[in-house]
Amino acid sequence: MDLQKIKTLLDFVGRSRVSELKVSDAGTTVIIRNSSPMVAAGGESLTPETQVSVPPELADQNNEPDVRVVRAAATGILHQAQSPGAAPLIAVGDRVESGQALCIIEAMKVFTTVNASFGGTVKRIFFEDGQEVGFGDPLVEIC
Repeated sequence: MDLQKIKTLLDFVGRSRVSELKVSDAGTTVIIRNSSPMVAAGGESLTPETQVSVPPELADQNNEPDVRVVRAAATGILHQAQSPGAAPLIAVGDRVESGQALCIIEAMKVFTTVNASFGGTVKRIFFEDGQEVGFGDPLVEIC
């Protein structure tokens, strides 16, 4: 499946009330989950947030025991906080639980929350706020 088709699907889900879309093409399967649309105080619709949990097969095993790496499930601009000026979601030394938000990837005005698929202590953060990341890039090392 080419990148343009994926971008078109993301745009469609972002503008619709579809809660989940699963598309398979040429051996690749893309699942896009859409939380309920958000509405600002003035009544205008905000871009929905797509929730993505990093699957276990994207977690790496390093040479050290019980050290795993959460990798980017999408390509885009990485944000450390929920909104500009807010505190970062995580810092080195923080204890995280499975399902906890680690960072946010923005692609085409769609915001994807990257959640931990396992718990532990944040050992290393591989990115800076506003940095562009690619699919599969290491984001956070957890032990």
